Amino acid sequence: MVRPVPESELPEPSELSSRLKEGMSKYSVRLRFRDGREEQGAITFVERLGRGRIIDIEREFAMDFSIADLDSIDY
Repeated sequence: MVRPVPESELPEPSELSSRLKEGMSKYSVRLRFRDGREEQGAITFVERLGRGRIIDIEREFAMDFSIADLDSIDY
């Protein structure tokens, strides 16, 4: 079972944004979402829109995300 992260423990959007920009140059990153989901793959991110896309080629899976949905980004 996965427990959602309390609002008080979430990182600032500017911190997430800088980690996402850095993560775009990585082969694979792991995104952890506020609702407990985790996805791994390559990412694209448009800072001015606060939106991006994660792509897992091995699973043939792609998903759009919003920075507001994220809990953390790991490389």
